[in-house]
Amino acid sequence: MEQFAHISVQQAQQKLSEGIVRIVDIRDDAAFAAGHIKNSTHLTNGSLSSFMTDVEFDTPVIVCCYHGISSQQAAQFLIHQGFEEVYSLDGGFEAWRQDQSFEVSHPDV
Repeated sequence: MEQFAHISVQQAQQKLSEGIVRIVDIRDDAAFAAGHIKNSTHLTNGSLSSFMTDVEFDTPVIVCCYHGISSQQAAQFLIHQGFEEVYSLDGGFEAWRQDQSFEVSHPDV
């Protein structure tokens, strides 16, 4: 892959259920803490270095933001860093959250 690809919520869920992909959430700390896709990694400037060290470059990665716009730049950045298969989640976290069949993690209340 020389460029990231787009992925729908349903396609992302399928890849997650097969256990063949890592999902990263690039939203701000407060938004991530308020709710995020189950088992997603919060990717920030501070965690980027450890993510790149811990995750194999041949591991497929899905990037999630609020609405699927900012994730496109982040996905392309990861491609340039050497990740081989990177996707931008169409509609972002909001599209995921609106589909009631998919799990969202919330902090303990």
